[in-house]
Amino acid sequence: MPFSSKKDAIIIASIIEKETPQIKELKLVSGVIMNRLKSGIPLGMDSTIVYEFTNGNPKNMRSIKQSDLERNTKYNTRKFSGLPPSAIGNPGKLAIEAALNPEKTDFLFFVADGSGGHVFAKTLSEHNKNVAKWRKIEKNKN
Repeated sequence: MPFSSKKDAIIIASIIEKETPQIKELKLVSGVIMNRLKSGIPLGMDSTIVYEFTNGNPKNMRSIKQSDLERNTKYNTRKFSGLPPSAIGNPGKLAIEAALNPEKTDFLFFVADGSGGHVFAKTLSEHNKNVAKWRKIEKNKN
């Protein structure tokens, strides 16, 4: 495991909890997080960026802005590698289990698929194609 403390396990579990509502994806998301931590590349998790500007309060929710992505904060996991300084919510038992038992995978990326789940990718090229598909879905919803 690329972490050594209970605190880190809870931080990871809190990210998993916020990233997917799909029980079947919890361990896979955990595997992606572990791969990124081991590789030293930023986690790139939107949930941590959202936590920063909402202060954990869903009433403060809005779309992520480019300025959010450029901010030099400890919760900007797109900009900095490693974990944020604290949990971004209260993880449930299944998310904690997923953090401690990640699925072995080669995936490094995931993005929403428009159905409440995610599509996973091994390469940035694959991921960029998946993001383009997601943006089309978002555009059609609006």
